[in-house]
Amino acid sequence: QVQLKESGGGSVQAGGSLTLSCSASEFSTNTQYMGWFRQTPGKDREGVAVIWTRTGTTLYSNSVKGRFTVSANSANNTMYLKMINLKPEDTGMYFCAAGFVSGRYDLFQPSDYKFWGQGTQVTVSS
Repeated sequence: QVQLKESGGGSVQAGGSLTLSCSASEFSTNTQYMGWFRQTPGKDREGVAVIWTRTGTTLYSNSVKGRFTVSANSANNTMYLKMINLKPEDTGMYFCAAGFVSGRYDLFQPSDYKFWGQGTQVTVSS
């Protein structure tokens, strides 16, 4: 079981920046793949960024590519999401996830992750 806790959310104006943190209770096989997801009321949770923590390889959704950067630090068991040039459509609850189910292939599929944090709210005003 991996415990995850997000922090760093807040309210910013369009064009602003925020950096989210996801503190994990451990970095292990369960955190080989970690992801950031976001959700707004009435919409499905969507994946925005994924990182292979052992290699640093990253993937991004088209909506955030070039603006968001995901990274991980094994020394303090923390994953980060640096967000720049934020847009109102980036508003939502941001969650980190770990425990990607072995044998699955879609790293942006929320149902294929076993462990989730409670989320941190990001609000971008125009």
